[in-house]
Amino acid sequence: MKLYSNEIVFRGHPDKICDQISGALLTAYLKGDKSSRVAVETMIKDEQVYIVGEVTSRANVDVASVAKRVIKDIGYKEEYQVNIKLSKQSQDISDGVDVYGAGDQGMMFGYACNDTDVLLPKAMVILQDLARWYDELVHSNNSFYPDGKAQITGLYDDEFILQAIDTFLVSYCNSEEHRDLTDQLIINKVNNLCKKYGLEKPNRILINPTGKFLLGGSFADSGLTGRKIVVDAYQGFANVGGGSMNGKDPTKVDISGAYKAREIAKRLLKEKGLKWCEVQLSYAIGVARPMAIYVDSDKGNLIVDDSLYRECEPRNIIKDLNMLNLDYEEKAKFGHFVD
Repeated sequence: MKLYSNEIVFRGHPDKICDQISGALLTAYLKGDKSSRVAVETMIKDEQVYIVGEVTSRANVDVASVAKRVIKDIGYKEEYQVNIKLSKQSQDISDGVDVYGAGDQGMMFGYACNDTDVLLPKAMVILQDLARWYDELVHSNNSFYPDGKAQITGLYDDEFILQAIDTFLVSYCNSEEHRDLTDQLIINKVNNLCKKYGLEKPNRILINPTGKFLLGGSFADSGLTGRKIVVDAYQGFANVGGGSMNGKDPTKVDISGAYKAREIAKRLLKEKGLKWCEVQLSYAIGVARPMAIYVDSDKGNLIVDDSLYRECEPRNIIKDLNMLNLDYEEKAKFGHFVD
């Protein structure tokens, strides 16, 4: 047996706050103008929010109001000041994108496996379920605060199938007033999730190992868009491209290429009867046709038809996956790939 770990952060983690604000702003701009070009990053520390980047859009978006609304929706009650520094997209980039070229260079990965019905690793799905439940708890129980994270260290066989959970770690911000009760709620949920996914109770459950977690969010740490790219993708179960998927319109292949690679991986998994499949797409800025499409699987490398290159041109991805009409704030909450 091999030990392997994966992690998720909850919606109230400072980096995730920033991801959601950037995603919400992208959604707002695209709602007002489908041709919007957006590359927005958010930083948060204490009560200060900083929103910077490039936006070219005919949409009129109240940036500060969107940011404050997201923070409130997450569950924070403090008052925040929003500082904004946005400029238009570079004309040099626009010239390449306007003729349907990729909005950036780089490589993106997509992954699928037959562990679960949603074609994602079982431990990853368990943590996503936990994060959704914890978000509901924050909004229904005053003892629970939005910040937190969780990690599974699992026992895997030679085919990398999860057989048991060695350690289930949860660090959650709370009032510290009823720790015996709040800890037990977490423990019960962890055990029920294991049962739901056909696993025995973990060998060990760790709750707030430092002792307490009273101060959290941006007042205990700083946050920045794009610092949780592993959580956003496959929690370490697959390779991850170098760019954040949050706050970028889909002409940026950081997001459109990653979404397409996931869609291809799921398709090939079913068509070829695979146990797992990983797809890499790579692009050059201003060029529509991918530089390469590389597919690996439990059956080895797969040769792809040339028609797939046409399918993976940015304008075709955007149309096929309806990427101008997605809710990118929602995508940023628990990971971009949940189904």
